[in-house]
Amino acid sequence: MKRTFEFGHQTPPVCRLGLATRGNTHLDPKDIHDAVARGVNYLNWCGHPDGLSKAIAEMGPRREQIVLTWQLQAATAQRATEELDIALREMNTDWIDIVTFYYVESEREWSNIASGAYQSMCKARAEGKIRLLGLTSHQRQMAAHIASGKIQAPDQNTDRPLDMLMLRYNAAHRGAEQDVFPITDPIQIPVVVYTCLRWGALAKPTPQDPPGFTPPPPREWYRFCLANPSVAVAITAPNGRDELEHNLALLNDWHPPSKEAYQTLTEHGDRVYQHAGSFP
Repeated sequence: MKRTFEFGHQTPPVCRLGLATRGNTHLDPKDIHDAVARGVNYLNWCGHPDGLSKAIAEMGPRREQIVLTWQLQAATAQRATEELDIALREMNTDWIDIVTFYYVESEREWSNIASGAYQSMCKARAEGKIRLLGLTSHQRQMAAHIASGKIQAPDQNTDRPLDMLMLRYNAAHRGAEQDVFPITDPIQIPVVVYTCLRWGALAKPTPQDPPGFTPPPPREWYRFCLANPSVAVAITAPNGRDELEHNLALLNDWHPPSKEAYQTLTEHGDRVYQHAGSFP
């Protein structure tokens, strides 16, 4: 199980266990600094001022050791430029390593972005304000086809508009193994995965669990994702120090699941898929 991944484009190699914040989670700047000191250097910022953005702003020269990813929500060129400028000021940085167009869920949305925000971000990339462009989506196959050039927007000026994808993948939702990785692997489009715990459901029991069964703890579900060589980075978004410490324990126990453990994880993933309710 590889420990690091290289996106290239003047970015440093990253630990494949990434760290993110969301609007409903809380990490202090010290938590972020401590995680970075222990080797976690792929940081995904949600766009709301928080402990992660403050920690980045405090890093000074250490900023060069980080691959910083940010979710861009704007679709128009002007609004995207404004959002980027706000993000750069908030994090006191001259550049953002990866900008992803956030939750693109239809070809129509991509078409609007391609004629607007995409053009302004290409300009920002030429100016050195960003290094790579990606896309975040729940529509896995559509995203893979955009990345490969199979789906093109009218104003798209290249067959390969994206440098990476950020998609859902976990033991309960393994569809990317059939409809994404066979497309992205041959053309070397990195895939960063999120919701590795399926919003916590994978670490909880289901009505069909065998007698005496205890679901594996959260870090084992990150191990499941990281064991897949098609996954560039698996993102964890812990809520507080205790969850962060639990997940960071992987760094000192870095190995793929055994054959028996993998079977346990996939079988419980199948039960969660059946019982955890709807999931887009």
